[in-house]
Amino acid sequence: MTEYIDTHTHAYDEAFAGCEDEVVARGVAAGVTVQLQADVDSRERERMFALVERHPGVLRPMLGLYPGSVDKDWRREVDALEAWRGRGIVAVGEIGLDYHYGADFKAEQQEAFRVQLELAAAWGLPVNIHLRKATDDFFRIIEDCRHLGLRGNLHAFSGSAEGFARLQRLGDWYVGIGGVLTFKKASLAETVKRIPLERMVLETDAPYLTPTPHRGERNESAYIPLIAAFLAQQKGVSVEEVAAVTTANAKKLFAI
Repeated sequence: MTEYIDTHTHAYDEAFAGCEDEVVARGVAAGVTVQLQADVDSRERERMFALVERHPGVLRPMLGLYPGSVDKDWRREVDALEAWRGRGIVAVGEIGLDYHYGADFKAEQQEAFRVQLELAAAWGLPVNIHLRKATDDFFRIIEDCRHLGLRGNLHAFSGSAEGFARLQRLGDWYVGIGGVLTFKKASLAETVKRIPLERMVLETDAPYLTPTPHRGERNESAYIPLIAAFLAQQKGVSVEEVAAVTTANAKKLFAI
């Protein structure tokens, strides 16, 4: 069976309440043998780790404070991460910047991001980045933190090939390719032609960003082969090559 890795999913999300185990199993049956669980905040963390413990080896956890969860008490949330550090963490994530819904906590997001980049460097882990409507501040912070020797991936990548090239000059970076690639009006379908497959990993961001032909439905890891097939078409290679290269990339980046 062709092997895939979903590098960013939320199988513990309330959207899957009562059927989490079946969703994980469907992913495995589709060849998605490893499903990385992106952390959000302390409200969901216990549920995430409980599910990870039920599926050892298949589900692997990240640890981090999602930018949309940052408020004036962000420091307490970040300090709480240490207690979970020894639970098989593969990355610090998902962390980053998101101004889409407003900039009320813009300064706090930036500080929380910097602190978690420093944590990742201290812990020797890659970072999983969430970036939305905050490109300039993101690059400014990454450039400031270049001395940390950062490595990681941009989750749900929808930027330009030029933006990726700029980022690649600042560390060891990959891009997470998901369902957006399959959307009819998405520029990403052209962008991926200009980014090496050796710098890509696959993801779903389940239950969000469901690929065509399932848009409007709940996303899940079992749809990774659909994303791989579309990427293979855009790159002019076989699905088997996409699976092999992206899986190897994920194993290298996340040390799994």
